[in-house]
Amino acid sequence: MEEELGKVIVGQHEVIEQVFAAVFTGGHCLLEGVPGLAKTLMVSTIAKILDVGFNRIQFTPDLMPSDITGTMVLEEDDRGKREFRFVEGPVFTNILLADEINRTPPKTQAALLQAMQEREVTVGRTTYALPKPFFTIATQNPIEQEGTYPLPEAQLDRFMFNIKVGYPTSEEEEQILQSTTRNEKQEVNKVLSAKAIVNLQKLVGSVAVTPYIIKYAAALVRATRPADPSAPEYVKDLVDWGAGPRAGQFLISGGKAIAAMDGRFSISLDDLRKIAIPVLRHRVATNFQAQAEGMTNEDVIRRLIADTPEPKIEKFEK
Repeated sequence: MEEELGKVIVGQHEVIEQVFAAVFTGGHCLLEGVPGLAKTLMVSTIAKILDVGFNRIQFTPDLMPSDITGTMVLEEDDRGKREFRFVEGPVFTNILLADEINRTPPKTQAALLQAMQEREVTVGRTTYALPKPFFTIATQNPIEQEGTYPLPEAQLDRFMFNIKVGYPTSEEEEQILQSTTRNEKQEVNKVLSAKAIVNLQKLVGSVAVTPYIIKYAAALVRATRPADPSAPEYVKDLVDWGAGPRAGQFLISGGKAIAAMDGRFSISLDDLRKIAIPVLRHRVATNFQAQAEGMTNEDVIRRLIADTPEPKIEKFEK
């Protein structure tokens, strides 16, 4: 998959690894970066590599919830009998690209809540199951905030990773300019089917997790909450609210995916540390004092990763 994606996308290895980790655990991603960093191209190329359904929704201020979920239409058959029929919206797919998700009002953003959490859509009195696998990859531009609607915390929490897409290095940028200004279109090959992805998700889910790992994940997540007794003083001073239990679940799931992609059968603490920032950065809210001290939520999380001690291993006596 990396080899095929590398034909189109230059660099961004950490971003690609985190997106793959989400795919193999059934999680959703929020890609955040300035325009022109190939966020949309990356997602559409991943969809080409995977032999699955793909739909793209361009979120705009006038988009309605039914434009995403689908709507009931009145049909008349040959005998003149009229009945309502549900016409599926673009959410009925395997990979859903929600492009510029913060461009649409909250009522339309909320149309994705049930799909992201329960993998189903309710229209009227009927609930329709979404195809398997299903995951949402959303993009947003962090710079231009005029005419945008920031995602509510409940929806942010449903994203497994908040992935920051950064600028390329000078060598990568030269490679981008060289490869994209020629009249050559790179063709990518399909690598995995929908059934293979579901099987891989089951395989990743069976990666072993020891109580040692679970204790560390729980300690790290609890330390982000200002009201928790285990939270350091700087968290109580700089943080308004911390991460919920879902953050711990995603830490463990993401760690399993990183270990599996590395060919290992169990998680290490380094796997959790590797994905702690993309898992926690959208779940920890810093206050005005943190801004005054020039501390971002990422700075607080990095400090917590460094300060959270490894759990003590109990020694068993003979």
